[in-house]
Amino acid sequence: MPAPLSFAGTPASVGYAEGPLFSLDRSAGAYVAKGSEKGERAALEAALAGASARLESLIGEAADDAAEMLEFQLAMLQDEALTGPAFAAIEEGAQADDAWGACLEDEIAGYETAEDGYFRARAADLKDIRDQVLHHLTPHGAAALPAGAIAFGDDMAPTRFLEIDWSQGGGIALSAGSAASHVAMLARARGVPMVVGLGVGLETNGDPVLLDGENGRLVLDPSDQEREAFRARSAAFAERRASAEGYLGRPAATACGTAVRVMVNIADPSEVDRIDASHCDGVGLMRTEFLFGGARGLPEEETQYEAYRRVLSWAGDRPVTIRTVDAGGDKPVSGLTQAESNPFLGLRGVRLSLARPDVFRVQIRALLRAGAHGSLKVMLPMVSVPEEVARARALFAEEAARLEAEGVAHAVPPLGIMVEVPSVAVMPESFLDAAFFSIGSNDLTQYVMAAARDNASVAALSAASQPAVLRLIAELARFAAARGMPLSLCGDAGGDPTIIPLLLKAGLRELSVAPAQLALAKAAIATTAL
Repeated sequence: MPAPLSFAGTPASVGYAEGPLFSLDRSAGAYVAKGSEKGERAALEAALAGASARLESLIGEAADDAAEMLEFQLAMLQDEALTGPAFAAIEEGAQADDAWGACLEDEIAGYETAEDGYFRARAADLKDIRDQVLHHLTPHGAAALPAGAIAFGDDMAPTRFLEIDWSQGGGIALSAGSAASHVAMLARARGVPMVVGLGVGLETNGDPVLLDGENGRLVLDPSDQEREAFRARSAAFAERRASAEGYLGRPAATACGTAVRVMVNIADPSEVDRIDASHCDGVGLMRTEFLFGGARGLPEEETQYEAYRRVLSWAGDRPVTIRTVDAGGDKPVSGLTQAESNPFLGLRGVRLSLARPDVFRVQIRALLRAGAHGSLKVMLPMVSVPEEVARARALFAEEAARLEAEGVAHAVPPLGIMVEVPSVAVMPESFLDAAFFSIGSNDLTQYVMAAARDNASVAALSAASQPAVLRLIAELARFAAARGMPLSLCGDAGGDPTIIPLLLKAGLRELSVAPAQLALAKAAIATTAL
């Protein structure tokens, strides 16, 4: 038996999977030319209609998180800015398949060569759109993956993920890909193990493999010894998860009895339907970017108000902290953000909101109205200087006065700030007007360490466990404790069982984590001697 081959990548969704490795590649047949410009145009129109119908069908069956992604793809398919060049090429004599392929390749190339990791991750969505239309233009076959198989490819499209039945196990191993991609988000939400950035090309014909989504490894043709060690790690992981479930219904506390508040992060109101409110202390971060994406354009006041009120109603008397739209950086929003050479250091977060008061005032009114329905707190992202907080507070006051004059029920919430820019972390005394601080560990770490959080080659640097980051967090905790300033952390580090003890020892007593991390986070707190 040949020696096992082990490949290292980046974990994108934790878990373990063992099974045959199969390729995601689709085999396309030859396109049959239609012989006239009219025929080629009709062929492309029919293919676009077919791809749109398939997306609409998937949207009807998908959960909210997947539906948002599919709606975005549907909007792109229906956007003449994307399809127009292909029809123009047909007018100049190109066949429908060549015209569409060339049109999309230009778009994909632009995304793949972008400096920003978010745009690179979105290239997979464009490839998905390209392939869906080509599927309707050419004889096209993609073999169904056997139950429990490990899907391998350069990248994976969200629609391909949704076509696969994951109930029998299986996993995803990608030679490229990104932990920030839409398919990675879907994998995490559904508990499908996934590793990206393996950097290898493999001939996949059902060879047995082991996929370690916790440590980011793929082992091809494993030996009996490798299998035994892998299964031991997998069993230990499953045991940890099962044991952690016992902590869900208990208040979080360390081994020595120190109380810790554990909140949840949510990206969409529908997530609360799957969370028992008694298992957490409230919502430490409700993102609002979901309202600003997809095909719907910039959201109206009523749409935002209903979304915020839904979460507040679910929480009851527990606090809900809603972050004003954090657009820009790795979250471009059509009609709001602008192209920049370095979007992470550009017009993003509160900077963008203040630059677009017409959009910001709509969100503020919705938040003020929602505040009448529960314990609402609002926080501002990407704050760098005190003036930004003062300007935002003034806008809240102005809109509250207008609502009062209109006789509309509302309540002015406490206004806090995200601590993610080093200028705030090193001079917190300049921001005492804020009602509370919430550490955004993802951005704070990447700015302190000068290491992009979505770049696998510097993943070791972009970790909140770096001593420089922990020192800043400890200093913030001491400052906040001395002044009675509420302080929490809502970044990914808050849900990492290996980092939680370090955060608690740094002085943090409030964490906000993804719902799927709630049990393991509480278990990690309970085993910390403090």
